[in-house]
Amino acid sequence: MASPCSPTDLPQTLLEPILIRHATHNGFKVRFDTTFLSFTQDDETKFITVTLRDKLSNYEYTVRTKYLFGADGAQSQVVKQLNLPMNRKPGQGVAINVLVKADLSHLVESRQGNLHWVMQPDKEHPEFGWMGIVRMVKAWDEWMFIMFPNRDADINIQPTKEEYLQRVRDFIGDDTPAEIINVSKWFINEIVAQSYSHGNIFCLGDAVHRHPPMNGLGSNTCIQDAFNLAWKIAYVHRGLAGPSLLSTYASERQPVGESIVTRANQAFRDHFRVWSALGTLPTDLSDRQRALAELSESSLKGKKRREAFKEAIQSTAQEFHGLGVEMGQHYSGQGIYDADELAPFQLTGLAAENPVLYHEPNTYPGSRLPHVWLNKAAPTTPTSTIDIAGHGRFVLFTGIGGDAWKKAVEKVSAEIRVPLEAHSIGFRQDWEDFYFEWERLRGVGESGAVLVRPDRFVAWRANEVLGIEEDCVAKVREVLKSILGF
Repeated sequence: MASPCSPTDLPQTLLEPILIRHATHNGFKVRFDTTFLSFTQDDETKFITVTLRDKLSNYEYTVRTKYLFGADGAQSQVVKQLNLPMNRKPGQGVAINVLVKADLSHLVESRQGNLHWVMQPDKEHPEFGWMGIVRMVKAWDEWMFIMFPNRDADINIQPTKEEYLQRVRDFIGDDTPAEIINVSKWFINEIVAQSYSHGNIFCLGDAVHRHPPMNGLGSNTCIQDAFNLAWKIAYVHRGLAGPSLLSTYASERQPVGESIVTRANQAFRDHFRVWSALGTLPTDLSDRQRALAELSESSLKGKKRREAFKEAIQSTAQEFHGLGVEMGQHYSGQGIYDADELAPFQLTGLAAENPVLYHEPNTYPGSRLPHVWLNKAAPTTPTSTIDIAGHGRFVLFTGIGGDAWKKAVEKVSAEIRVPLEAHSIGFRQDWEDFYFEWERLRGVGESGAVLVRPDRFVAWRANEVLGIEEDCVAKVREVLKSILGF
């Protein structure tokens, strides 16, 4: 298992109120109906002055801040004013989101799924709705009908609400009542910023990586950007790290953004094989009908088309089962200490064969901390290594014979004031490795050490305990000072 948590399909309309409630309860002020206009930065003090406009009163006002975070989406005004250089590849057209209230439970009763491709190559279709995706928003009565226009359609096409509703009914296929809630357009982009930050201005989320929603990498990657940046801002702001730590945000996250933009767009392109096998690509209806009919023919053409269809469907595994691209991010640079490693990082096992599909958990510095269930000698509720780590602090895992690491952690934490804990895993230690999974994945000896950052990425590791306690103290101090930029 890659995570102690089960996957959750949570629409943005439900997630945002949860986040707003949590932020508000923790002292943050959230201002809706507010537009970012511009910012200026004082070269001497480095403070940033942001000009905002209240859209309800049209009142303009300023906010003075030490940091500015441009998480303002694909039309980011912060990115535009910073003039961040962008890597742009040709887009793949426009898509139209039609949010619909319709009870489709009877259509998914025997095969529940939250995403359905709908293609009707044997029928005529409107220019704005060549084919589409029907994506569940709330089970099973709220859906997003994502319509893809003809490849040569005018991107400014403006169908009427009645035309949209008719296409929705075509996709549903029966007389189920349907109500359109909202319609919006978006572009299938392949764009990533070359850099994510400038000074104390940081851009994240769709502002710096823009792509179709394939592989489910959108919101997840946005949240990961914030998770990577948040602890670094906190440490620098509290004087626990030097300003150079903040530069690791862009150096760690930009390669991830580049890879997921490429993967999401390739996943979209992979569907052309499915469309071709089903006969959806020809513009002439009779050609499409002929191609679709071949799938059920007892002929050489039919056999070839069925084989092409099977292979096309199997190729979509890269999208729907791509655990590697979701979990296999690897960081390098100042935020990681890998000077003690004997060899450069390399993917292993199945991940080496296909890094999109497969994730091989490991503790090489720069990798995600592997999830392992641990417990106590007198068993209680299992606890994941993921839950022991994090929470705004560095955590060091060791084992039998690693007491010197635990004492070193205590001394260094008191000396440099960095939140730091140590936990021993093994027989009758702080945590029991009942299934020997940690032993299999830890990548170091019993007395070794694995140091984990607050964002649960491995910062450094040592194969075994060093000669004396003071050597361990010196090493932990050296590693933390290197990472934190002291």
